[in-house]
Amino acid sequence: MTILITGATGAVGRNLTHALASLGEPVRAVSRKPQQAGLPDGVQVVGADLTAASALTADLFDGVDRMFVFPVDHGVDDLVAAAVAGGVRRFVVLSSLAAAGEFPRDIGSASHTHHRAVEQAVTARTDAWTILRPGTFANNLLSWAWPIKAGTPIRAPFIHSAQAPIHEADVADAAAAALLGDRHLGRIYPLTGPQSLTRIDQVAAISAGIGRDIPLVEISPDEFRADVAPFIPEDIIAMLLNYWSDTVAEPDRVRPGVRDLTGRPGRSLEEWVRDHRAAFTAA
Repeated sequence: MTILITGATGAVGRNLTHALASLGEPVRAVSRKPQQAGLPDGVQVVGADLTAASALTADLFDGVDRMFVFPVDHGVDDLVAAAVAGGVRRFVVLSSLAAAGEFPRDIGSASHTHHRAVEQAVTARTDAWTILRPGTFANNLLSWAWPIKAGTPIRAPFIHSAQAPIHEADVADAAAAALLGDRHLGRIYPLTGPQSLTRIDQVAAISAGIGRDIPLVEISPDEFRADVAPFIPEDIIAMLLNYWSDTVAEPDRVRPGVRDLTGRPGRSLEEWVRDHRAAFTAA
């Protein structure tokens, strides 16, 4: 039977598709731009926008018994309803650690509200689910790529706050294990990287990975808001500032989900930097 991957050309979906294809699993990968998918030979690539009801045809789910659910901005209810009606029997959901609501900052945040709705779209319709809740992605550090390439200082608030950034490939490996193993049904897995690092240490890891010093300047929350307001919605800015503020006194805890699912520790931040070196050095 075939595994359907939504969000197949995103950071997690692309790695997941490669991982499953390397194991010889039949994969149907959905992309809005199939001509740019760049996925392995043998993967069936389907061009579709799954937020549109017209894309949810019976052919999409033909022969599919397992599905990776990417948390698209809207339309997940219709997508999951169509998948269940089309015969999909197992779901692995990409959610967020914020969905657990462990901290006051999470309740009502943009990430909490959105990802809880995605989880409930699945759990309300079937018991055959596994939920992955990654914390902060190492890929978020790509927001520093422009000043690093330009040779200007990184401007960041709360530089003594500490997070445990996770490599997107570890999330993909966890998803592959959940899709292929029966023992993960009905379970929720918090996922983080293997080490909680201050933002100072995160910059140092990038510096070591590209072989040159990177200046870091601490700025106030108001300065950060002014810097990013043209590009980031206010609710996301508020969520980020609350998160960084809280993790000064209480650093992110390392969670065991990657090891529980894959049997090995997650990749270090230094490994992530090596995998993305070109993003910080290419002209």
